[in-house]
Amino acid sequence: MREDFASWFDAAVPEDAPYWTHTLEGPDDMPAHVKASLLGPTLTLPIASGQLALGTWQGIYLCEHRNHGGVRSLFATLWGEGS
Repeated sequence: MREDFASWFDAAVPEDAPYWTHTLEGPDDMPAHVKASLLGPTLTLPIASGQLALGTWQGIYLCEHRNHGGVRSLFATLWGEGS
């Protein structure tokens, strides 16, 4: 699944597209911005009884769109009522 996802994204947002003008930071920079904007910066996950409440075929993927990404931070904010 991960390979198919990456293949689709690379075909939909190619690095070597002639229309990219923002290329000073490398050929993967502008495509990475577009891919990140398509996925969005946040994710909301349901939790039930202290467990992730995902469907059978659902999963969570953290995507790095740069060929050689830098340091990244992940923040988690939990909302709800404890029991």
